[in-house]
Amino acid sequence: MNKNKLLTEAFRDRVMGLFQSPGSVPLTADQIAVALALHGPARKQVGTLLEWMVRNGEIVRIRRNHYSLGKPADLITGQLDILRSGNGIVQPLDGSVEIFVARDDVGTAMPSDRVVVRLDPGQVDPETRVRRTGKVINILERSRRAIAGTLKATPRFHYVVPIDPAYSQDFYVSNTKGARVGDRVVIQFTEWPNKHVSPEAEIIEVIGPESDPSLDTLTIIRHYSLRDTFPAEVIREAEASPDRLANPGDRRDFRDRFIFTIDPTTSRDYDDALSLVRDARGRRVLGVHIADVAHFVRAGGPMDHEARIRGNSVYLPDKVLPMLPEQLSNGLCSLRPDEDRMAFSVLITFGEDGVPVHSEFCKSLIRSRLRLTYEQALALLQSQDSRALPETAKVTPDQRAVLIQIHRLAQQMRQRRFAQYALDLDMPEYEVIMGPDGMIVDIRQNLTDISHALIEECMVAANEAVDRELSTRGFELIHRVHESPAPEKLEILAAQLADMGFHPGDLSKRKNITDFLVSVRGQPLEYDAKLATLKSMKRALYSPLALGHYGLAKKFYAHFTSPIRRYPDLVVHRILQAMLTQHRSPYAHGDLSALSLSCSRTEQVAETAEKNLLEIKKYRFLEQQIARKEPKVYDAIVVRVKNFGLFVELTRLQVQGLVHVSTLSREFVRYDERRQVLRAGKITFTLGDRLRVFVARVDFDKRQIDFAVADDSRIAGAAAAAPKSRPSGKEHGARRRQGRHQNRR
Repeated sequence: MNKNKLLTEAFRDRVMGLFQSPGSVPLTADQIAVALALHGPARKQVGTLLEWMVRNGEIVRIRRNHYSLGKPADLITGQLDILRSGNGIVQPLDGSVEIFVARDDVGTAMPSDRVVVRLDPGQVDPETRVRRTGKVINILERSRRAIAGTLKATPRFHYVVPIDPAYSQDFYVSNTKGARVGDRVVIQFTEWPNKHVSPEAEIIEVIGPESDPSLDTLTIIRHYSLRDTFPAEVIREAEASPDRLANPGDRRDFRDRFIFTIDPTTSRDYDDALSLVRDARGRRVLGVHIADVAHFVRAGGPMDHEARIRGNSVYLPDKVLPMLPEQLSNGLCSLRPDEDRMAFSVLITFGEDGVPVHSEFCKSLIRSRLRLTYEQALALLQSQDSRALPETAKVTPDQRAVLIQIHRLAQQMRQRRFAQYALDLDMPEYEVIMGPDGMIVDIRQNLTDISHALIEECMVAANEAVDRELSTRGFELIHRVHESPAPEKLEILAAQLADMGFHPGDLSKRKNITDFLVSVRGQPLEYDAKLATLKSMKRALYSPLALGHYGLAKKFYAHFTSPIRRYPDLVVHRILQAMLTQHRSPYAHGDLSALSLSCSRTEQVAETAEKNLLEIKKYRFLEQQIARKEPKVYDAIVVRVKNFGLFVELTRLQVQGLVHVSTLSREFVRYDERRQVLRAGKITFTLGDRLRVFVARVDFDKRQIDFAVADDSRIAGAAAAAPKSRPSGKEHGARRRQGRHQNRR
């Protein structure tokens, strides 16, 4: 450890001792220097060292440059997220419970700023599981992220409207840098003195016309600061990776086993493969073989550094931003059929009841014998006559028998998991088909079936086995955690479900949530009921603490099975290898804490970027119909009833919008708030009703869509009759990546 770091840590300990002493009060830098008897050069460094502690979240700077220990002063440091409502959520740097900040209390803070929040009275205890509330009192550090938006103008000045609805403000720009009104641009925030004026920014890149859909993906990449190219040193290391094939190390040779993969049709990287054999006692031994990425991505090297920054691959509708260069992700580390590959294998022995009785872990050499798509696997599992199978799914009887045995084992594991009250929150997966012009050509629903369940259960079993082994042996690791929901969130959920006509009982009892999710299958409001339930849950995150996984009903759970596209999996591989070779873990507790925080963040950014790009594409898709005067009629479900109209959701597009009362009937429309019903003469509209609607108006800037009920007399000119203004409706559906449903577990 260098001298400067020793000085910094010694100073930190003395300052913390000063603030933790009885009767401590906020102090200035000069007062701290006097109290600690600092002289000469040390006294001159006090301000710098105090700011270092502020940035680490250990102390806070408050009024008139006084410093204090955050918790006793009811002050918490954290990163701010802004919701579309304008309200904020602050994630404390100390990992304690999030803080809700009402929109009027956000001040001039913006998304991703590091802020100090003063907690509301009576909410000091960081151990409480109830979400706390507070007010932003200081902005410690502005986010350096770029903001993408559309350049617009008034007769007097130019301004940029961000594409991200989390930004409720427009940004004044003094220099257009050659951009034209209507262009998409990237800006960098410069200043915002107070809420009574617009924030100011500088244009740093001109992307091109907002009307060009082929630029949507680049706009999202720039807005979320996603990395779409690899540095030269990373490419050089990737190109040299084949040299490591010559030194595989000590490995078990499984090339004589029948090992196969199941992936989506469009996949190019195969990072997991399966096998099943019987041991000497006739018990089933499931093999989950994962690409040995750690053999090629050496800790501390350029590829490792880049992968750590990215955190995960990003799957956009028309582009994939991989975590690793293609030489590895689609080459050396992809478990392609009929090619020798290095793997990390988990061998789990199961009893007849599907309960794991033994687990074994080893580095291995494998050779996949068969590559199946989900559709092919489903055909093999469902067909009674192998002669009736499509030519692409032809396998030998023995190979098919192995597939069926793994399926039966997976169903046993699944039944056991749900018997322990795991939550069935699987949402519909949609594949967006893009044309060369960047417009949506089609949206197809990919149904989750028994072939997906087979892969999911095997991956869950491997992830659980790895976490259990490392935790039992006393190794710290990055866990995939999903904490139980907060009580007040469940109260809100119960009220929301009651508005939909559901009465699930006491939701503080886990069994009632599980039973409710089963009961809504096939009902008109199934998607909305599941979505409301999902939103009431805490996010699944990464953590060095073994907090369990509420949704999966698992005490031990880590991510191990996707090291090609998730950095935490790569970290867990390295820790497991250290355990097998009887070495110390390559990661200290502080390293794991920092990695958990950064990987949770990059995952959230990736999901948000994907969701917002899909929203842009869907709005364009609907706008195009209006421009061409070719409105399509969609099946929709009424999801909310208000006195001003019906909020409906298109079942195919998963987009929500408003059918205004003025378009429902020429008669007087009555609203029954208690029963959530609108009546127009003898016609009634209520929750769960199925309607046929078409789009009448799209306002992208305000994220509003107006629909009209379709009938023979209205389709031709209803777009002109759309209401001019109304309360906001918003999309609330999001496609999950096809074939990646286990990623977010």
